[in-house]
Amino acid sequence: MKKGIAYILLLLLPAFVSGQHLQGHQFESGAPQSGLGGGEVFSPFRDNPMDSTKKELRVPKEIHQWRVNETTGERIPIDADTMQFMFQNWHLTEGINGEYNILGNMGSPRMTRIFFNRPTDSSYDLLQPYDYFLIRPGEFIFTDTKSPYTNLSYHSSGNVNDGDDRFKAYFTTNAGKHFGAGFLFDYLYARGRYDNQACSQMNFSFFSFFKSDRYNYHLLASRYNLKMAENGGITDDRYITRPEETEGSNKNFSTVDIPVKLDATWNRNEVFDVFFTHNYNFGFYREKLIADSTAAFNADSINIAVADSTSKKSAGAAVNDSIIKEFINVARITHTADVSGYSRYFINYKQPTGYYADRFLPKDSIDNTGNLTVKNRVSLSLREGFSRWAFANVTAFVSHKYSRYLLPDTIANGSETIKRYHEHALYVGGAISSNRWKVFRYNVEGETAIAGSELGTFSLEGNVEFNFNLWKREIILKGHAFMKNNRPSFYYRHYHSEHFWWDNNDLSKEFKTRIDGELHIPSWRTRLTAGVENIMNYTYIANEAVEETPGRFLNRFKIVQANENIQVLTAALKQDFVFGIFNFNTEITYQFSSNKEILPLPMLNLYANMFIKFRIAKVLHTEIGADVRYFTEYYAPDYSPALGQFVQQNQADKVAIGNYPIASAYANFLLKQTRFYVKYHHANEGLGNMRHFLVPHYPTTKGVLWLGLSWNFYN
Repeated sequence: MKKGIAYILLLLLPAFVSGQHLQGHQFESGAPQSGLGGGEVFSPFRDNPMDSTKKELRVPKEIHQWRVNETTGERIPIDADTMQFMFQNWHLTEGINGEYNILGNMGSPRMTRIFFNRPTDSSYDLLQPYDYFLIRPGEFIFTDTKSPYTNLSYHSSGNVNDGDDRFKAYFTTNAGKHFGAGFLFDYLYARGRYDNQACSQMNFSFFSFFKSDRYNYHLLASRYNLKMAENGGITDDRYITRPEETEGSNKNFSTVDIPVKLDATWNRNEVFDVFFTHNYNFGFYREKLIADSTAAFNADSINIAVADSTSKKSAGAAVNDSIIKEFINVARITHTADVSGYSRYFINYKQPTGYYADRFLPKDSIDNTGNLTVKNRVSLSLREGFSRWAFANVTAFVSHKYSRYLLPDTIANGSETIKRYHEHALYVGGAISSNRWKVFRYNVEGETAIAGSELGTFSLEGNVEFNFNLWKREIILKGHAFMKNNRPSFYYRHYHSEHFWWDNNDLSKEFKTRIDGELHIPSWRTRLTAGVENIMNYTYIANEAVEETPGRFLNRFKIVQANENIQVLTAALKQDFVFGIFNFNTEITYQFSSNKEILPLPMLNLYANMFIKFRIAKVLHTEIGADVRYFTEYYAPDYSPALGQFVQQNQADKVAIGNYPIASAYANFLLKQTRFYVKYHHANEGLGNMRHFLVPHYPTTKGVLWLGLSWNFYN
């Protein structure tokens, strides 16, 4: 029934919105893109232009969107997400360009193959593998709108037995020009093509903001519930690579019939986060002449107040000129609070024989852990541009972090109890940045812990950007560097569970340095990046598997630090071509790791997309094409269900993955305020070497049809 409704919606969609008029969408080379679904609202009176007694109702559709810097509270403007391009890949857990390793199911844990895209802190983060679904406060999109705005999106594949569905609703509205509020509801349910692989994820987030010249705040409160069945991978890769050698050669043998390693096993994560940042600006107003009075109404309401229309014009001012009052920000004081917590439960009702090497807790014990973190930061900033000598934004800050962790533990009589760990850290730091000149921008930020459990850790990071013209072409050069000395995270130092147990109080700090840069030539559609990173005391989850019988290993892991420096070198080229209606996009990344056993990386990662772009009946923007993702063979990290983390492969029994392309064919459409697509993912399934694994022993999804829809409403 649900699938039928989805098909009917797609078929009826053109007829339903045929009365609307597309306005603001320009897709020629170099033309601007509109906001979220710009255009007129359908009016039943439009068909009778002679009736002068009826006026067409127009709903204003101008919106502005931004993200918030988690440390400084600064707004970071972004373009509204209304682009047709690549919409057909938005739902992919393996990433829009397919750069993530996943367990094969939508919403399953993932890890990027591009090392420079991984978190730069020393993180054994229980939630990092779920970053496809989780939204950090700094990634959340706030929206300022002149009329209530709603976006509904739905992605679906398969059937009621093995299909995937994701529904997302985003609503926001303003109460005046200063205050806005809304919510996000996100639900994902993926049944899985293989046995014991289903996952269910839900998020409800509420947000609000207030912005004015003097006072601003942003609030985000989120609640997540993540559940995933764990199957440990298939028992024999030959079911995929050489099915004729197994009972899988039977034509009635489907993916759900392939034996898996675990049964009645789940991971459940419950997460909440409350983020609040607010600031007060000190400054003054000064008068400014606007050449055209209409421009005053397009000015940023945050920094400019329109003067009384009877204001006296300055000498020589034109009739349409207007005098406005502009707010000059001199200094800002900011407070940011972030309270987050999670609970993780590993539920294992059926203990497979010959799978784990150790058992540290009694049978039927509670294998769970929890964390509560409270962060507070206060900063004082002198703002750039309020006088000639104010050449940059200069900020000083102090912050405090409190963390509490819960782990199962045992006492002398062998019964189970809960052990609590408390950690405090006090940091001081500063930043300097400038966006005053178009040709040169920079920012540098540093922080160090002066007390508490993180004493001695520090971070220094900087960015610089140059914009100039060379041979009448715009050239953008960017540079980035950091130096970080981090203490290994809590779960590297302490972890207690039924089958894995360690307490490492003697781990050294991880010291990382990186330098990278980017060359961007917009007129050539060329983007070239390169960088190098050095890591001292690289910390990882090492595989200590125990060989029970020849070729049969029992699971055991421990935390290890590399005894030598590891270097990672990377270079990437992104190049787009346009020949009339023909478009060809490529992105290739080269990587080199000096220690491939500890830090394995594919040498090449490739994404290519070829499509034709045209309009049907002048209103239906259409893209029809195919794309492919590919990476060279390497010994990728394995996945441990009991830890919920990606880990080093067993070096005595490791397998390589890669050297297998995954291709898709799609048709992608934009009509008025609606985007929709039809896509056949993994269209080359059954061809080539059949090694379609993105994680060892976890085959990816076979060929499947996807449908997707995104609809914007203004009312």
